[in-house]
Amino acid sequence: MSTIHFLNVKNGDCTWIQHNSGHITVIDVNNAKIEEPVTESYYELEKSSIKGNFNQKNHPVNPINYLKAFGVKTVMRFILTHPDMDHMGGIKDFFSSFDVLNFWDTDNTKEIEIFEGPYNEEDWKFYKKLRSGSVEGIKRLTLYAGSKGKYYNQNEDGSGGGDGLHIIAPTKELVQQANESGDFNDCSYVILYRTGNHKKILFAGDSHDKTWNYILENHKDSVKNVDILIAPHHGRKSGRSYEFLDLVNPKITFFGNAESEHLAYHAWRYRGLEYITNNQANCIVSEISGNNIDIYVTYEKFARTYNSATFYSEKHKAWFLKRL
Repeated sequence: MSTIHFLNVKNGDCTWIQHNSGHITVIDVNNAKIEEPVTESYYELEKSSIKGNFNQKNHPVNPINYLKAFGVKTVMRFILTHPDMDHMGGIKDFFSSFDVLNFWDTDNTKEIEIFEGPYNEEDWKFYKKLRSGSVEGIKRLTLYAGSKGKYYNQNEDGSGGGDGLHIIAPTKELVQQANESGDFNDCSYVILYRTGNHKKILFAGDSHDKTWNYILENHKDSVKNVDILIAPHHGRKSGRSYEFLDLVNPKITFFGNAESEHLAYHAWRYRGLEYITNNQANCIVSEISGNNIDIYVTYEKFARTYNSATFYSEKHKAWFLKRL
Protein backbone atom coordinates (compact mmCIF):
# COMPACT_ATOMS: atom_id res chain seq x y z
CA MET A 1 0.00 0.00 0.00
CA SER A 2 1.26 3.49 -0.82
CA THR A 3 -0.17 6.93 -0.16
CA ILE A 4 0.15 10.26 -1.99
CA HIS A 5 -0.46 13.60 -0.27
CA PHE A 6 -1.04 16.56 -2.61
CA LEU A 7 -0.55 19.50 -0.26
CA ASN A 8 -2.21 22.89 -0.23
CA VAL A 9 0.85 25.18 -0.19
CA LYS A 10 -0.40 28.52 -1.53
CA ASN A 11 0.38 29.17 -5.22
CA GLY A 12 2.97 26.45 -5.53
CA ASP A 13 3.47 22.70 -5.45
CA CYS A 14 4.36 20.03 -2.92
CA THR A 15 3.55 16.32 -3.14
CA TRP A 16 4.58 13.62 -0.67
CA ILE A 17 4.62 9.93 -1.61
CA GLN A 18 4.78 7.17 1.02
CA HIS A 19 5.95 4.12 -0.94
CA ASN A 20 5.25 0.46 -0.18
CA SER A 21 8.97 0.13 0.56
CA GLY A 22 8.75 2.69 3.36
CA HIS A 23 10.73 5.19 1.29
CA ILE A 24 9.59 8.81 1.21
CA THR A 25 9.58 10.88 -1.97
CA VAL A 26 8.82 14.61 -1.93
CA ILE A 27 8.21 16.40 -5.23
CA ASP A 28 8.70 20.18 -4.99
CA VAL A 29 7.99 22.34 -1.96
CA ASN A 30 6.40 25.68 -1.15
CA ASN A 31 5.30 27.53 2.00
CA ALA A 32 7.83 25.57 4.07
CA LYS A 33 9.26 27.23 7.16
CA ILE A 34 10.67 26.20 10.50
CA GLU A 35 8.28 27.24 13.25
CA GLU A 36 6.80 26.00 16.47
CA PRO A 37 4.45 23.05 15.89
CA VAL A 38 0.89 24.25 15.45
CA THR A 39 -1.85 22.96 17.71
CA GLU A 40 -4.60 23.56 15.13
CA SER A 41 -5.57 20.41 13.31
CA TYR A 42 -5.09 20.47 9.56
CA TYR A 43 -8.67 19.46 9.01
CA GLU A 44 -10.47 21.66 11.56
CA LEU A 45 -10.42 24.86 9.55
CA GLU A 46 -12.67 27.87 9.30
CA LYS A 47 -15.82 27.07 7.36
CA SER A 48 -16.33 29.10 4.20
CA SER A 49 -19.73 30.71 3.71
CA ILE A 50 -19.20 31.51 0.01
CA LYS A 51 -21.28 29.17 -2.13
CA GLY A 52 -19.14 27.33 -4.67
CA ASN A 53 -15.88 28.71 -3.27
CA PHE A 54 -14.45 26.74 -0.38
CA ASN A 55 -11.69 29.32 0.09
CA GLN A 56 -9.03 26.83 1.19
CA LYS A 57 -6.23 28.69 -0.59
CA ASN A 58 -6.40 30.98 2.44
CA HIS A 59 -5.66 28.03 4.74
CA PRO A 60 -2.41 26.55 3.41
CA VAL A 61 -0.35 24.00 5.30
CA ASN A 62 3.33 24.13 6.14
CA PRO A 63 4.87 20.98 4.58
CA ILE A 64 7.43 20.70 7.39
CA ASN A 65 4.75 20.55 10.07
CA TYR A 66 2.54 18.34 7.91
CA LEU A 67 5.17 15.66 7.37
CA LYS A 68 6.36 15.79 10.98
CA ALA A 69 2.78 15.24 12.16
CA PHE A 70 2.99 11.86 10.38
CA GLY A 71 6.37 11.05 11.94
CA VAL A 72 8.54 11.62 8.86
CA LYS A 73 12.26 12.04 9.63
CA THR A 74 14.07 10.81 6.51
CA VAL A 75 13.30 11.68 2.88
CA MET A 76 14.71 9.14 0.43
CA ARG A 77 14.51 11.55 -2.50
CA PHE A 78 13.50 15.15 -3.06
CA ILE A 79 12.60 15.86 -6.68
CA LEU A 80 12.71 19.46 -7.86
CA THR A 81 10.73 19.39 -11.09
CA HIS A 82 12.29 22.63 -12.36
CA PRO A 83 13.96 25.76 -10.93
CA ASP A 84 11.00 28.09 -10.33
CA MET A 85 10.68 29.62 -6.88
CA ASP A 86 7.08 28.47 -6.36
CA HIS A 87 8.47 24.92 -6.45
CA MET A 88 11.23 25.59 -3.92
CA GLY A 89 9.68 28.03 -1.46
CA GLY A 90 11.26 27.17 1.89
CA ILE A 91 13.62 24.56 0.48
CA LYS A 92 16.43 25.57 2.83
CA ASP A 93 14.27 25.10 5.94
CA PHE A 94 12.84 21.87 4.52
CA PHE A 95 16.26 20.30 4.02
CA SER A 96 17.37 21.37 7.49
CA SER A 97 14.25 19.74 8.98
CA PHE A 98 14.66 16.28 7.45
CA ASP A 99 17.47 13.91 6.56
CA VAL A 100 17.31 14.14 2.75
CA LEU A 101 19.40 11.48 1.01
CA ASN A 102 18.97 12.16 -2.72
CA PHE A 103 18.19 15.31 -4.71
CA TRP A 104 16.85 15.07 -8.27
CA ASP A 105 17.60 18.11 -10.37
CA THR A 106 17.98 19.14 -14.01
CA ASP A 107 21.15 20.51 -15.55
CA ASN A 108 19.58 23.93 -15.93
CA THR A 109 21.54 27.19 -15.97
CA LYS A 110 18.84 29.47 -14.60
CA GLU A 111 19.91 32.56 -12.66
CA ILE A 112 17.77 34.95 -10.63
CA GLU A 113 19.04 38.46 -9.90
CA ILE A 114 15.96 40.17 -8.45
CA PHE A 115 13.56 38.62 -5.95
CA GLU A 116 9.94 39.71 -5.90
CA GLY A 117 6.85 38.61 -4.03
CA PRO A 118 6.98 36.07 -1.21
CA TYR A 119 10.18 34.29 -2.22
CA ASN A 120 13.41 34.19 -0.25
CA GLU A 121 16.82 34.78 -1.78
CA GLU A 122 18.31 32.38 0.80
CA ASP A 123 16.25 29.56 -0.76
CA TRP A 124 17.75 30.36 -4.16
CA LYS A 125 21.27 30.44 -2.77
CA PHE A 126 20.70 27.09 -1.06
CA TYR A 127 19.31 25.64 -4.28
CA LYS A 128 22.42 26.77 -6.14
CA LYS A 129 24.54 24.88 -3.59
CA LEU A 130 22.38 21.80 -4.17
CA ARG A 131 22.69 22.28 -7.92
CA SER A 132 26.48 22.46 -7.64
CA GLY A 133 26.51 19.22 -5.64
CA SER A 134 28.29 20.89 -2.72
CA VAL A 135 25.82 20.11 0.09
CA GLU A 136 27.45 17.42 2.20
CA GLY A 137 25.56 14.16 2.61
CA ILE A 138 23.12 14.74 -0.25
CA LYS A 139 23.56 12.92 -3.54
CA ARG A 140 22.52 15.01 -6.54
CA LEU A 141 21.11 13.13 -9.53
CA THR A 142 20.32 14.53 -12.97
CA LEU A 143 18.10 11.98 -14.67
CA TYR A 144 16.44 11.94 -18.07
CA ALA A 145 13.52 10.26 -19.79
CA GLY A 146 13.90 6.49 -19.70
CA SER A 147 16.48 6.42 -16.88
CA LYS A 148 16.71 3.20 -14.87
CA GLY A 149 18.12 2.91 -11.38
CA LYS A 150 17.99 1.06 -8.10
CA TYR A 151 15.20 1.94 -5.76
CA TYR A 152 13.42 4.51 -7.92
CA ASN A 153 12.36 1.95 -10.58
CA GLN A 154 14.53 -1.11 -9.93
CA ASN A 155 14.87 -3.52 -7.04
CA GLU A 156 18.10 -4.28 -5.20
CA ASP A 157 18.93 -7.02 -7.72
CA GLY A 158 18.33 -4.71 -10.71
CA SER A 159 14.97 -6.21 -11.64
CA GLY A 160 12.06 -3.91 -12.42
CA GLY A 161 9.86 -2.42 -9.75
CA GLY A 162 11.52 -0.47 -6.98
CA ASP A 163 9.48 2.56 -5.96
CA GLY A 164 7.77 2.68 -9.35
CA LEU A 165 9.00 6.12 -10.47
CA HIS A 166 9.46 6.35 -14.24
CA ILE A 167 10.86 9.50 -15.83
CA ILE A 168 8.91 10.53 -18.93
CA ALA A 169 10.66 13.91 -19.40
CA PRO A 170 12.88 15.86 -19.80
CA THR A 171 15.46 14.79 -22.34
CA LYS A 172 18.93 16.31 -22.61
CA GLU A 173 17.69 18.15 -25.69
CA LEU A 174 14.72 19.68 -23.83
CA VAL A 175 17.02 20.87 -21.05
CA GLN A 176 19.44 22.34 -23.58
CA GLN A 177 16.62 24.15 -25.37
CA ALA A 178 15.34 25.50 -22.04
CA ASN A 179 18.79 26.81 -21.17
CA GLU A 180 19.01 28.54 -24.55
CA SER A 181 15.51 30.03 -24.49
CA GLY A 182 15.27 30.82 -20.79
CA ASP A 183 11.86 29.06 -20.63
CA PHE A 184 12.56 26.51 -17.90
CA ASN A 185 9.07 24.99 -17.87
CA ASP A 186 10.12 22.74 -20.72
CA CYS A 187 12.97 21.25 -18.73
CA SER A 188 10.50 20.15 -16.07
CA TYR A 189 10.41 16.57 -14.84
CA VAL A 190 7.32 14.60 -15.78
CA ILE A 191 7.17 11.44 -13.66
CA LEU A 192 4.86 8.47 -13.98
CA TYR A 193 4.29 6.59 -10.75
CA ARG A 194 3.33 2.97 -11.46
CA THR A 195 1.90 1.49 -8.30
CA GLY A 196 2.03 -2.11 -7.15
CA ASN A 197 -1.62 -2.57 -8.14
CA HIS A 198 -1.00 -1.31 -11.69
CA LYS A 199 -2.42 2.17 -11.18
CA LYS A 200 -0.85 5.15 -12.94
CA ILE A 201 -0.33 8.57 -11.34
CA LEU A 202 1.26 11.26 -13.49
CA PHE A 203 3.15 14.18 -11.93
CA ALA A 204 3.42 16.82 -14.65
CA GLY A 205 5.46 19.58 -12.99
CA ASP A 206 5.23 22.74 -15.11
CA SER A 207 5.67 20.89 -18.40
CA HIS A 208 4.65 22.88 -21.46
CA ASP A 209 4.02 22.23 -25.15
CA LYS A 210 7.52 21.15 -26.23
CA THR A 211 7.59 18.58 -23.45
CA TRP A 212 4.16 17.24 -24.35
CA ASN A 213 5.00 17.05 -28.03
CA TYR A 214 7.94 14.85 -27.05
CA ILE A 215 5.83 12.73 -24.66
CA LEU A 216 3.05 12.16 -27.19
CA GLU A 217 5.59 11.09 -29.80
CA ASN A 218 7.64 8.81 -27.53
CA HIS A 219 5.64 7.72 -24.47
CA LYS A 220 2.04 7.35 -25.64
CA ASP A 221 1.40 4.00 -24.01
CA SER A 222 2.91 5.09 -20.69
CA VAL A 223 0.69 8.16 -20.26
CA LYS A 224 -2.50 6.79 -21.79
CA ASN A 225 -5.56 6.60 -19.51
CA VAL A 226 -3.92 7.49 -16.21
CA ASP A 227 -5.78 7.23 -12.93
CA ILE A 228 -4.61 10.51 -11.40
CA LEU A 229 -3.03 13.53 -13.07
CA ILE A 230 -1.30 16.25 -11.08
CA ALA A 231 -2.10 19.06 -13.50
CA PRO A 232 0.81 20.77 -15.26
CA HIS A 233 1.51 24.31 -14.08
CA HIS A 234 -0.99 23.91 -11.21
CA GLY A 235 -3.81 23.76 -13.78
CA ARG A 236 -3.19 27.29 -15.06
CA LYS A 237 -4.09 28.21 -18.63
CA SER A 238 -0.56 29.47 -19.41
CA GLY A 239 -1.23 29.85 -23.15
CA ARG A 240 -0.84 26.17 -23.89
CA SER A 241 -2.38 23.32 -25.85
CA TYR A 242 -4.47 20.78 -23.95
CA GLU A 243 -4.65 18.12 -26.67
CA PHE A 244 -2.58 15.84 -24.42
CA LEU A 245 -5.69 15.37 -22.27
CA ASP A 246 -7.32 13.38 -25.07
CA LEU A 247 -4.69 10.67 -24.60
CA VAL A 248 -3.93 11.02 -20.89
CA ASN A 249 -7.68 10.93 -20.14
CA PRO A 250 -7.28 11.02 -16.34
CA LYS A 251 -9.99 9.61 -14.10
CA ILE A 252 -9.37 12.58 -11.83
CA THR A 253 -7.03 15.59 -11.88
CA PHE A 254 -5.68 17.60 -8.96
CA PHE A 255 -5.29 21.36 -9.45
CA GLY A 256 -3.19 23.65 -7.31
CA ASN A 257 -4.08 27.22 -6.38
CA ALA A 258 -4.51 30.17 -8.71
CA GLU A 259 -7.15 32.82 -9.32
CA SER A 260 -10.14 31.08 -10.92
CA GLU A 261 -9.88 33.10 -14.12
CA HIS A 262 -6.35 31.76 -14.59
CA LEU A 263 -7.28 28.07 -14.26
CA ALA A 264 -7.99 25.98 -17.35
CA TYR A 265 -11.29 24.55 -16.16
CA HIS A 266 -12.67 24.63 -19.71
CA ALA A 267 -10.12 22.12 -21.01
CA TRP A 268 -11.33 19.53 -18.47
CA ARG A 269 -15.04 20.39 -18.63
CA TYR A 270 -15.04 20.22 -22.43
CA ARG A 271 -13.79 16.64 -22.21
CA GLY A 272 -16.00 15.66 -19.27
CA LEU A 273 -12.97 15.13 -17.01
CA GLU A 274 -13.26 15.47 -13.24
CA TYR A 275 -10.92 17.67 -11.24
CA ILE A 276 -10.48 18.75 -7.62
CA THR A 277 -8.63 21.87 -6.51
CA ASN A 278 -6.67 22.69 -3.37
CA ASN A 279 -9.00 25.66 -2.95
CA GLN A 280 -11.90 23.22 -2.57
CA ALA A 281 -10.33 20.31 -0.74
CA ASN A 282 -7.28 21.75 1.03
CA CYS A 283 -4.90 18.75 0.97
CA ILE A 284 -5.81 15.69 -1.11
CA VAL A 285 -4.74 12.20 0.01
CA SER A 286 -4.78 9.16 -2.29
CA GLU A 287 -4.42 5.70 -0.73
CA ILE A 288 -3.50 2.95 -3.21
CA SER A 289 -4.56 -0.41 -1.81
CA GLY A 290 -5.77 -3.67 -3.32
CA ASN A 291 -7.31 -2.85 -6.70
CA ASN A 292 -8.44 0.61 -5.62
CA ILE A 293 -7.44 4.20 -5.07
CA ASP A 294 -9.32 5.84 -2.20
CA ILE A 295 -9.39 9.65 -2.23
CA TYR A 296 -9.54 11.68 0.98
CA VAL A 297 -9.48 15.44 1.59
CA THR A 298 -8.59 17.42 4.68
CA TYR A 299 -11.47 19.90 4.46
CA GLU A 300 -14.57 18.39 6.01
CA LYS A 301 -17.10 20.79 4.50
CA PHE A 302 -16.02 19.98 0.95
CA ALA A 303 -16.03 16.25 1.73
CA ARG A 304 -19.59 16.43 3.07
CA THR A 305 -20.75 18.50 0.12
CA TYR A 306 -19.22 15.99 -2.31
CA ASN A 307 -20.19 12.82 -0.44
CA SER A 308 -22.84 12.89 2.30
CA ALA A 309 -21.62 9.47 3.49
CA THR A 310 -18.09 10.68 4.12
CA PHE A 311 -16.18 9.46 7.17
CA TYR A 312 -13.03 10.54 8.93
CA SER A 313 -9.79 8.55 8.63
CA GLU A 314 -7.56 8.89 11.67
CA LYS A 315 -4.74 7.30 9.69
CA HIS A 316 -4.78 9.98 6.98
CA LYS A 317 -6.15 12.83 9.08
CA ALA A 318 -8.63 13.39 6.28
CA TRP A 319 -12.21 12.76 5.13
CA PHE A 320 -13.18 10.08 2.62
CA LEU A 321 -14.31 11.43 -0.74
CA LYS A 322 -14.55 8.58 -3.27
CA ARG A 323 -13.06 5.36 -4.60
CA LEU A 324 -11.59 5.20 -8.10
